[in-house]
Amino acid sequence: MALRCEQCDGPTCSRWDGGTQEADFNTKRKKKVAEIYQALNSEPTDVAALRRMAISEGGLLTDEIRRKVWPKLLNVSTSDPPPVPGKDLREVSKDYQQVLLDVRRSLRRFPPGMPDEQREGLQEELIDIILLILERNPQLHYYQGYHDIVVTFLLVVGEKLATSLVEKLSTHHLRDFMDSTMDNTKHILNYLMPIIDQVNPELHDFMQSAEVGTIFALSWLITWFGHVLSDFRHVVRLYDFFLACHPLMPIYFAAVIVLYREQEVLDCDCDMASVHHLLSQIPQDLPYETLISRAGDLFVQFPPSELTREAAAQQQAERTAASTFKDFELASAQQRPDMVLRQRFRGLLRPEARTKDVLTKPRTNRFVKLAVMGLTVALGAAALAVVKSALEWAPKFQLQLFP
Repeated sequence: MALRCEQCDGPTCSRWDGGTQEADFNTKRKKKVAEIYQALNSEPTDVAALRRMAISEGGLLTDEIRRKVWPKLLNVSTSDPPPVPGKDLREVSKDYQQVLLDVRRSLRRFPPGMPDEQREGLQEELIDIILLILERNPQLHYYQGYHDIVVTFLLVVGEKLATSLVEKLSTHHLRDFMDSTMDNTKHILNYLMPIIDQVNPELHDFMQSAEVGTIFALSWLITWFGHVLSDFRHVVRLYDFFLACHPLMPIYFAAVIVLYREQEVLDCDCDMASVHHLLSQIPQDLPYETLISRAGDLFVQFPPSELTREAAAQQQAERTAASTFKDFELASAQQRPDMVLRQRFRGLLRPEARTKDVLTKPRTNRFVKLAVMGLTVALGAAALAVVKSALEWAPKFQLQLFP
């Protein structure tokens, strides 16, 4: 006998459909939680599975899970507490005054309605974390925006674990941003336009004509979007994604935001002020899961190695975090997620398409451009199948270690 809605006696009313979808969502969520804990409790910990979970739709779901998984993604032991900062650290640190000013301006990064006393206590902890990491790693240089990343970890995992996680992150993923100059940061920003050019030459050429540059994306990149997104849920979702991926993934995510806003950009006056103003105001209602899948798609289609020549105008690519990531991963003895994406992606392509799995760049005809846009959507769908749900990943799927 078919199930029916009790209120309208119909089998397919909107109430019934909504209830079915909610039940399906809850079922998938519970299954994903179970698989996360299964990966955590395996011996050794199945870090490859945890990465897939962090990339897939919804990410790691809760802060309770993040407290367990983030250390695994960064290969940080939770049993080794960081050293306690010295009482005179604030007095001797050359960065204390700037850190203090930035932390005082960070009110919006704390949950609305948090009691002042609690917030002020967290701000003091935030200062201590930053100064301790800088004191322990004199090769690192503080930059404005660093505190936006640190506060995210502080709010999710607490002071002690945040110190250990951010220290590891600072010497690897964030290393380029913490040089004494901005040369490597600029170099990473230089990947933005080549990525856009590969997918949408018309948009790329328009932005080049407007001479907008890439400075609008600087705060996105160096804070992992923590400074520009108002909803903390979206911030931690992106952190799940970035922690599980290559250090350059944030610039791919920046590119998909620009590509998503193509029509808005093309409708602008073609001048630097207009385009910069538009792009610097990041929308808060972005389709994050879709953009995450597109970023993974673009990374598979156009890996950094293929964009280096265009991006490295005056700098050598091996000086960026992409090179230190190799050492980091070898030390962690974990598999790289871009290989996961690439292998799964190729498995989804038709055999005849595998020999042409890199998009070409049309420049002659709008009809050609539209055809390529359609192809991009199809490839995006393939990537979406890769990252949308870790529940669908085959358990027998084997990953490769870093070469």
